[in-house]
Amino acid sequence: MIGILHLFLSIPGCRSLKEKRSNIKPLIHRLHREFNIAIAEMNFQDVWNKAEIGCACIANDGIQCEKLLQSVVNFVPLHFGELEILDYKIEIL
Repeated sequence: MIGILHLFLSIPGCRSLKEKRSNIKPLIHRLHREFNIAIAEMNFQDVWNKAEIGCACIANDGIQCEKLLQSVVNFVPLHFGELEILDYKIEIL
């Protein structure tokens, strides 16, 4: 099974694309390292106060995928408090 997570983030107080990248890059690297998932910034790349992060994983069943991706959602506010999750969507294929 393949699991896909779309994380829609707000970056309050961010005033430039350079500042946005300095918030998003550590998040991407940390999530990849902690959860061993494929991850990339998607959409809103020219918008300085919003971001969409896409994550993907592969597992034997959909429940494992969903648990892993839900762990990612729970991890972000704990370790990246400056980022606010506006919404997220988990898809299992």
